[in-house]
Amino acid sequence: MIQIQVKQARAELDQLLDKVAHGQEVVIISSDGSAFKLLALPRIPQPIFGSAQGLVSVGPDFDEPIEDFEEYTP
Repeated sequence: MIQIQVKQARAELDQLLDKVAHGQEVVIISSDGSAFKLLALPRIPQPIFGSAQGLVSVGPDFDEPIEDFEEYTP
């Protein structure tokens, strides 16, 4: 585990993030003694356009009026 002061962490942030991305634990310690641990979050996969094709269907009554909804229609 790497422990580093805030002042030094500011200057080396890119290197620290790279170390965290490769599995190292990094703790940043502020002047009042508070400690903060850097964590690498998993990447969120980008949606693939068209990947749900064929999974969604619209029923034949889609455009029909909804029962008990008359008072809300103009």
